Amino acid sequence: MTDAAVSDILAAHERSGRRFVADGIASFALDAGDVNAPPVLCVHGVPASAFLYRKVLPELAAHGLRGVAVDLPGLGLAERPPDADYTWTGLGRWLRAAVDVLELERFHLLLHDIGGPVGFELANAAPDRVLSMTLLNTIIEVDDFHRPWPMEPFAHRGLGEAWLASLRLPAAFTTVMRLVGVSGQLPTAELKAWIPLLFGDDGGRAFLQIMRGFELTAAKRAAYVGAVSSKQYPVQVVWGGRDTMLRWRRYGVTAQRVAGLSEPTVLPAKHFVPEDCPVEIADAVHRIARA
Repeated sequence: MTDAAVSDILAAHERSGRRFVADGIASFALDAGDVNAPPVLCVHGVPASAFLYRKVLPELAAHGLRGVAVDLPGLGLAERPPDADYTWTGLGRWLRAAVDVLELERFHLLLHDIGGPVGFELANAAPDRVLSMTLLNTIIEVDDFHRPWPMEPFAHRGLGEAWLASLRLPAAFTTVMRLVGVSGQLPTAELKAWIPLLFGDDGGRAFLQIMRGFELTAAKRAAYVGAVSSKQYPVQVVWGGRDTMLRWRRYGVTAQRVAGLSEPTVLPAKHFVPEDCPVEIADAVHRIARA
């Protein structure tokens, strides 16, 4: 696969979105659908960006919804200030500012990976603005969370830098992602496009700050359980059942229990569900939006 193919994919990605500034940090947003339609705010985790949702947004638009995906600070095409607050609290505060700048008065939430905790921060700060919440392979009871093997090295000084440097090699990155993240159906050029969106212009230093800013406390667990179990908006669970990092039997069942659901949606996907099941995700969001 040529570098030119990756460059073309990234150039098309940038052309399809727009820049904005929230809380003093510049970022990038994908926006698809009628601007007057109910918005679905898609929040990514690590090591992803708004690029993760590029196939979901057109499907949401086809359902009469407006899909909006933003790059969190430190990832994708967003700025990476070294002094920014990259904890879940800080990222949630920035996201709260972003929805104001993007003029999203009320919105559905679609949350993946640590986009869950970040989205829970937003939901707790502005519960009256949340129309619904869809959980994709994320964590809620965070004080019991144990980093899976691809994530654990990042938490340690020196080891994290070395592990990250190894992932600059396309062969290493794609091997890990195929193993735990996506199916073999995803084109290799699209998978390689993740790499420059991860490393950006700071070599991934802000990403490491995010990985070391996890707030795995009992207080955050209580706050996030409250966001998911809230009766102010409907909640659903859509899970990649082949995820070996956030396994259904542990994390998915926990999400189902906290949300009080009897019928979750389990899909034949690994961790990065939007890459392999964009149609199914959009269908699920449409169902809860109608309800």
